[in-house]
Amino acid sequence: MASETIRKLHGYAPDRYVYYPVVAVGAGVSGIAMGCQLKTQLNFDQFRIFDRNSGIGGTWWINRYPGVACDIPATFYSFSFSPNYKWTTFHPSGLEIVKYLEDICAKYQIVDKINLNTDISEARWLEDEEQWEITLIYMRPGLGEFSQADREKYIQEHGRDSVYIGSEKIRAKVLVSAVGGLVEPRAWPKNIPGRETFKGEIFHSGRWKADVDFQDKNVVVVGTGSSSVQIVPKLTQAPYHAKSVTQIMRSPPWVLPRLVPPGGDEGWGKWSPTLFSTFPVLAMMMRLGIFLLGESDWFRLFGSSEFCARERKKTEAKLLEHMKRVVPKKYHEILTPNYGVGCKRRVLDAFWFESFNDERIELTTQPLTSIRPHSVILGPGRMYPESEKPIPPSSGEREIPADVIVLANGFDVGEWLHPMHVVGRGGKALHDVWRERGGAQAYLGTVMDGFPNMFMIFGPNTATGHSSIILASENMVNLSLKFIGPLLRGEMARVEVKREAEMAWTKEVQEQLKKTVFNAGCRNWYQTENGWNSATYPYSQFHFAYRCMFVKWKDWDIKYTRKGNIKNWVRQMIRAVLLVLAIVGGFQARRHGYGLLDAPRLIQHVFWKTAMPGLTRGLERAHNRLYGA
Repeated sequence: MASETIRKLHGYAPDRYVYYPVVAVGAGVSGIAMGCQLKTQLNFDQFRIFDRNSGIGGTWWINRYPGVACDIPATFYSFSFSPNYKWTTFHPSGLEIVKYLEDICAKYQIVDKINLNTDISEARWLEDEEQWEITLIYMRPGLGEFSQADREKYIQEHGRDSVYIGSEKIRAKVLVSAVGGLVEPRAWPKNIPGRETFKGEIFHSGRWKADVDFQDKNVVVVGTGSSSVQIVPKLTQAPYHAKSVTQIMRSPPWVLPRLVPPGGDEGWGKWSPTLFSTFPVLAMMMRLGIFLLGESDWFRLFGSSEFCARERKKTEAKLLEHMKRVVPKKYHEILTPNYGVGCKRRVLDAFWFESFNDERIELTTQPLTSIRPHSVILGPGRMYPESEKPIPPSSGEREIPADVIVLANGFDVGEWLHPMHVVGRGGKALHDVWRERGGAQAYLGTVMDGFPNMFMIFGPNTATGHSSIILASENMVNLSLKFIGPLLRGEMARVEVKREAEMAWTKEVQEQLKKTVFNAGCRNWYQTENGWNSATYPYSQFHFAYRCMFVKWKDWDIKYTRKGNIKNWVRQMIRAVLLVLAIVGGFQARRHGYGLLDAPRLIQHVFWKTAMPGLTRGLERAHNRLYGA
């Protein structure tokens, strides 16, 4: 590894550059996992992680809306190589997760490896040099948190120098994309006029404006995904004190009540840090239990078999019973989904259903049709439930006051790696390849043919509807390191997946997804308008861990160095010798009447009578050559 170091080349010539053996893009969960494992598994610290944000944490850094929290139990939402035993709650806040990630970076001493306020606009493969040429753009602190659309608008208003302060081209042997999928907020719907006339604030939940005053304001929230169900219950409470909240829903999600920890939330926060720190095995057992519970959900609910259909019906009945017990009757119809549980991402809720008992909060399925300076127009008609009957009077066009509009309408998950431009072998852009092949894709969500020495962590078709993304990211990191290690040791010059293997994998993924609940007829963010699903994985996390653990070497196109070829030759010779010894030993054992119980004695005999004399002679020859005896 010593030969692969960060270094500057070509002095002050125009073509000077800095060489990094490994460059990772994104300082969120996946990028941090890669940095930590490079140090622990490979004992390698000659890398850099670049992120356009002004802090680490990725989606947890950028999402700061009221109520932001992990919706799965915290015990399962931490790295397996460094679990957190001191979560203060069963479902920790976004800020607590950011602090945990900061502590991880400090513990593994990778803070100095992370360059913030730095965007990567392009990565281009140089075939002759077998390296990536990467264009860095340095940004003014804080402006990297803008969405691409907001940044372009800001540049139009204030000039390019108000955002970017310089650029640089660097090179790397290995490129790792850890940018994630929930990066670019979905834009304002183009079919809704009047935004420019609105006198209040309009912003996305993923770019929350902390300086907006909600006191006695009328708020409109668009969307009912995981973010919005955390936001809405908070807005009428301290410190926000909104006058009213109107939430616009296209169709209802299946809502699961959050798991209540042993001892309740208060007891858990009081006792679990001490208990788990003293007895880590208890935390490991709970983590395993939560994982197995999620996997059982996969096998019960996400398939297309009759068994899964029956299990979904049972689960749906229980969830509807819970909803009708908590929510006012006037909302029962619009909160009853018309699709199978799991088709859309399930929402884990603690306070959303209960919040509808607050008269200041209204849920409606009337469409947002236009914006006025101090109000919005809803209707006519409704988006859910669909009906061929005449529009009831309650669904006619109406105007409601609005001072703040919050878009909680999700992210552009179809634009993987956006806005980074990646150019591989032959000058082919990655996004062009994806368009030609029908949609975003990657072998095991990690590699693409034509893009050597590039690995994606949390790439296409790696999201789950039932488990922790940290687990999936760790599996992809471990898979990547099986190749990054030999690349850094000088045993491989180039590695990529074969085209036929990538296309066969993608075909299998898309075909299997059609047999899951994700393709059960609902409209979800997993699929594009043409039906291509580039988000979810069609199997269990057991399956994904297995595929990442055991490499199918026939699927890979690897260019070995001389060092690598020699190592492979030695390895093959050792295997051949062991095979011959096994065959000869078995023949001799049978000839002399040995059985299985005699194996230890036979091995000892073979070692001392055969292997040891040969080893002794080899050592004597080596001694004679060294000392001239």
